[in-house]
Amino acid sequence: MSSHNNIFEEQIGKKMDHCVSDILIKGCGGVIIGCAVSLTILKRRAWPVWLGAGFGIGVAYRTCERDINSLK
Repeated sequence: MSSHNNIFEEQIGKKMDHCVSDILIKGCGGVIIGCAVSLTILKRRAWPVWLGAGFGIGVAYRTCERDINSLK
């Protein structure tokens, strides 16, 4: 029984590592896209940057939630 718990914990750990990297990548991607939109179209406003970051983190969170729930 103990080895089964260890395997499950390792799977959870790998999924969480993937989630953290996914959040960083998609969040930064959203910031970059928001900066590009802000600089080219919207006269250097800050809200597109925050909106892009929010969308990126939200997509990563949804993916993370689905991956973690698939282990159950």
